Amino acid sequence: MLMRTYLIADIERYGREETIRIVRAALKSGIDAIQLQGTHVSSRELAGLTSEFLAMANSTLARVIVKGHLDVALAMRAHGVVLGERDLHPEAARELALRLERNDFLVGTTAHDRADVARASAGTADFVLFGPVFDSPDEERYGASVGVDALAAICADGWVPILATGGVTPENAATALEMGAAGTACSRAVFEAEDPGGVVRAWVTESRKADPEEPEKQKEM
Repeated sequence: MLMRTYLIADIERYGREETIRIVRAALKSGIDAIQLQGTHVSSRELAGLTSEFLAMANSTLARVIVKGHLDVALAMRAHGVVLGERDLHPEAARELALRLERNDFLVGTTAHDRADVARASAGTADFVLFGPVFDSPDEERYGASVGVDALAAICADGWVPILATGGVTPENAATALEMGAAGTACSRAVFEAEDPGGVVRAWVTESRKADPEEPEKQKEM
């Protein structure tokens, strides 16, 4: 599992058409993973978007992850799910996926401190979205950013691959990777850019400097 660049696509914030437009640009620009989310979006609409994202990603190596809706992720054959603190426990999600013979199904969680990461590791999570690492208006409800030192300490524990999130930009992504993060996740820096594809290309370039042997993705859509 290699998800150096992980784009969070919030359908409620940016709307269906804008989300599709930017996700398409991100896939053409080499993004590693797309997380689709929408807290108050119906399962039917989320399923339709998941199907559309999977079709767009079909000619690439990118993964499509669904936030919170395990049923949608499994039904639409997404590559994985990310579970929050109020969602099903990661171990239970893993068991259900295995019953459906989805051995390659990824189960991720969110975390805001070391205790959260420890619980995720104990629950057999494949990866953890940890943050906010950098200052971000999107993460104000979680308090101040934890900073790169806290990120480095969490990564040094080696419990589970960590994706740094919160205030991530192409300019600071390399710093998070240097601290030991397996990848970085962002939304605003791409979705609110004048040239989303250009931002993703810069982000991918900076991230691949930490892993120069990573194979090139197929970019023909």
